[in-house]
Amino acid sequence: MLKLSSPLLTGVETEKPAYELADIFRLYGDEYRRQYHVSHQQRLVMRDIVQCRTAALGGHVDECDSCGGLR
Repeated sequence: MLKLSSPLLTGVETEKPAYELADIFRLYGDEYRRQYHVSHQQRLVMRDIVQCRTAALGGHVDECDSCGGLR
């Protein structure tokens, strides 16, 4: 399991959550937008969150502190 650390919490590691906000938007965003009024700005924010950490916005790389492996 991927462990995340924060420079603000030196030496403290947390486990990556099972779902992130982008996952929830991917799973339920279309249905939510059909049921509720969502402004243009809100739609743009939802789109940007879904694309975050993807190749569309430059990707995301994790580096292992122990071996230096990249993922």
